[in-house]
Amino acid sequence: MRRLQLAVKRLFDIVCASIGLVVFSPVLLLISFAIKLDSRGPVFFIQERLGRNGVPFRIYKFRTMVVDAERIGDGLRVSGADDPRITRVGRILRLSSLDELPQLINVVKGDMSLVGPRPPVTYHPYCGYCDYPDWAKRRFEVRPGITGLAQVTVRNSASWEERIRIDVEYVEKFSLLFDISILLRTLWRVATRKSIYA
Repeated sequence: MRRLQLAVKRLFDIVCASIGLVVFSPVLLLISFAIKLDSRGPVFFIQERLGRNGVPFRIYKFRTMVVDAERIGDGLRVSGADDPRITRVGRILRLSSLDELPQLINVVKGDMSLVGPRPPVTYHPYCGYCDYPDWAKRRFEVRPGITGLAQVTVRNSASWEERIRIDVEYVEKFSLLFDISILLRTLWRVATRKSIYA
């Protein structure tokens, strides 16, 4: 039954992400122009993340910060909307979560799902998949998601260990209905803009 639900989930992902890319294509173009006009650098932020079974992949997001932001100031940590590394357009994209839209490409490619644990960078909170404790590796049993259980419960207001435990809880409780409930809760979270920053 779980295998069948995962197959249906993948089909659902492909259909919804493909429709989303078509429907939001004018928005994607407008955002691309706005980013180019606002600051120097590429339209997309491309970064290596850990995916299903710990296999690295390249995630796509709209660039919301200055080029090489990870090497400036607080590094990976973004404490608030007043972080000087965030561009003017970037603040709007982060508040509305529109910076996540290019990840629909990752969903179509099979790197990601609409719902699942958020994919961590390859070097944090652990240095590579092999350094994760066995209990935490369970979060990599499914495709990472654009949204997930941690995003609709604690988002960025909790420690990495707590978020990982919530990710493992998602893997254990997975069902299609659970995914749909998370998608609906995500819409509410985006609308209320809760816990965007740590």
